[in-house]
Amino acid sequence: MLELRPCCECCAVDLPRASRLAMIGSFECTFCHDCAQEMLHECPNCGGELVRRPVRPAEKLLKNPASSVRIVKPAGC
Repeated sequence: MLELRPCCECCAVDLPRASRLAMIGSFECTFCHDCAQEMLHECPNCGGELVRRPVRPAEKLLKNPASSVRIVKPAGC
């Protein structure tokens, strides 16, 4: 189950669970679209591809809520 992390690891911009601007890597590293573009869609953590995060339907969030844990690199990317 995807965590659906709430923010970009680089710039800390909010990425709500329904955001179509959230990008994730193979280990669920999460970035906003702007930061992903700056990194040429390559994850700075593992080197994997960053792709658009899928949106979980609202009715499924009741049983499987999005994460509220914010993971942000203090020095940015």
